[in-house]
Amino acid sequence: MATKSESSPRQTRAARAASAREEGAATAPAARQSGRTGASEAGAPAPAARQTASARRDALIDAAVEHFAQTGLHGTAVSTITDDVGITQPYAFSLFGTKKGLFLAAVERGFDRIEETFRTAAAAAGEEGAFDAMKESYGGVVTDRSSLLLQLQAYAASGDDDVREVVRRRYAQLYELVRDLSGVSRDELVHFFAVGMLINVAAALDLPDLLLSDTWLEDCLRPPLDG
Repeated sequence: MATKSESSPRQTRAARAASAREEGAATAPAARQSGRTGASEAGAPAPAARQTASARRDALIDAAVEHFAQTGLHGTAVSTITDDVGITQPYAFSLFGTKKGLFLAAVERGFDRIEETFRTAAAAAGEEGAFDAMKESYGGVVTDRSSLLLQLQAYAASGDDDVREVVRRRYAQLYELVRDLSGVSRDELVHFFAVGMLINVAAALDLPDLLLSDTWLEDCLRPPLDG
């Protein structure tokens, strides 16, 4: 029996059919317009441009980032994602196979963004050097709350073998990238990633003081006011 995150043979056949229908709609041949004049009728609005398959895939992943960030792999219904994009669930399954496949595509997108941020920062680094430039650039990553929370959701879902394999591989690639771009020692790299995780926690909890002082302890441990 297929799990909720896996598509059954019947779903797979339906997905293929939906994919064919949607692809056909997106690339309707001009021959259908034979017998009609090339120009649209005066005053008639031009038809809306249809998205390509690649554009719809990107839109699905972008929507998936937002939803999975909030409710995780197991708490998110694929229908909430496809409804945002305006396509059918079978078509989404034709692209990603399963809900887990869509989740992993969103996780990969998150790591891609971090890598691109670090590459850009290192390439534009001035006298401070690539390592310090990458440190500064990470602040921009955690201000994107959806990307931040999706990263945490990916770690939380790593009890699943497939998720853990992807997250471990991408985390290792990120570590390797920072090492190669910065040329710093192993101790400096470990400190960089340890502080990065602390920044993630501080940002997720909306506790900027966690990084600056211990005044946050008093705020969090203060008894709630009566009434």
